[in-house]
Amino acid sequence: MARTIEAVVAGHLCIDVYPTFPTRHAAGESPSTVMNRILVPGKLVEVGPLAVSTGGPVSNTGLALLKLGINAVLMGKVGTDAFGLVVKKLLAEKNADKHLIVVDGETTSYTVGLAIPGVDRIFLHHPGSNDTFCAADVNYEIVGRAKLFHIGYPPLMRRMYSDGGDELSTILRRVRELGTVTTMDMALPDPASAAGKADWPRILAKGLPYVDVFLPSAEETLYMVDRPKFDRIKERAGSGDMLDLLTGSDLAELAGRLLDLGCRVAAIKCGHRGIYVRTAQFANPFAVEADGWSNREMWEPVFKVDEFVSTAGSGDATIAGFLGALLRGHSLADCLKYATAAGAENVEAIDAVSGVRSWDETTARIKSGWPKVTLAEPGRGWSFDKLRQTWIGPANSL
Repeated sequence: MARTIEAVVAGHLCIDVYPTFPTRHAAGESPSTVMNRILVPGKLVEVGPLAVSTGGPVSNTGLALLKLGINAVLMGKVGTDAFGLVVKKLLAEKNADKHLIVVDGETTSYTVGLAIPGVDRIFLHHPGSNDTFCAADVNYEIVGRAKLFHIGYPPLMRRMYSDGGDELSTILRRVRELGTVTTMDMALPDPASAAGKADWPRILAKGLPYVDVFLPSAEETLYMVDRPKFDRIKERAGSGDMLDLLTGSDLAELAGRLLDLGCRVAAIKCGHRGIYVRTAQFANPFAVEADGWSNREMWEPVFKVDEFVSTAGSGDATIAGFLGALLRGHSLADCLKYATAAGAENVEAIDAVSGVRSWDETTARIKSGWPKVTLAEPGRGWSFDKLRQTWIGPANSL
């Protein structure tokens, strides 16, 4: 079968609304101090212009892939309400609306994002029509013409978890049967919601055997496969970032569980601490020659940014960078470089897509000697590759 499309990005789609907060705050202020000073009950907070854009992985990862020169098709679902019209218009401007599903009588998903500089983002989210997205909404004729299929945010899509993961595994199985490479991202659900209470180990056990590359965040992975440890680390972190408490051993254990559940590559996003990856037996199907993807363990630090503006969509952009390099047949090490590069470009803009540059611009920036943020030794048995500026883990085969 001729693969005329490079990637299909399906799943969660919404409209994002971001008020612009002042970029300046006092030197040495902690994130909690900034939050407490700005978001005070009864206080009028003057903000800048409203940033409105499409959001969710269909938009964030899909449009970022298009900016990186990948021929990508976007498959998402909206209602016929005002927000649905806005989503369709914004995607049409980028010629990315052709496979948008518009359902009469359903509401379009929206997110109000509070992206305060220096503070991790806060989302107020309505799932809307994402809750009815199901296996029948995927156009398998299109997917069969694609090299890669990526699905994002199942925890924010009711049909993906409400039946114990049957609908999600059906999608992934049908895609795999078409010979298309499968990749998946997650989202951290509200613990009090139905998604937060779902049996995620069971859901992942059904779906991950059909996933080639799994790209969740460290928090999401902990929450879904080891909730007691997630709660312990979160309590230890207090008002700080739980990512700062994770060691190489913690991530190796998490990735090992994911590989045991069936995925071939476990790439765990670690926010400001970069991206960790551990692999089982896997050969990049797009590489001209075998490029050493099997039995690897690496931890790639983030790039330094000129101005930190917002983390909105940074994980989705990171995935786009990884997939863009994967589809071009690059090595695992290069995929991690492009993942962290696209993620860094993303945080230099208020919205989820506009910061990402073209493939050539991103490549030039990497090759120019773009400095990395120092990542402390992850633990015993790790070694630092000075040439590639990345950490190599004890489970690495090369």
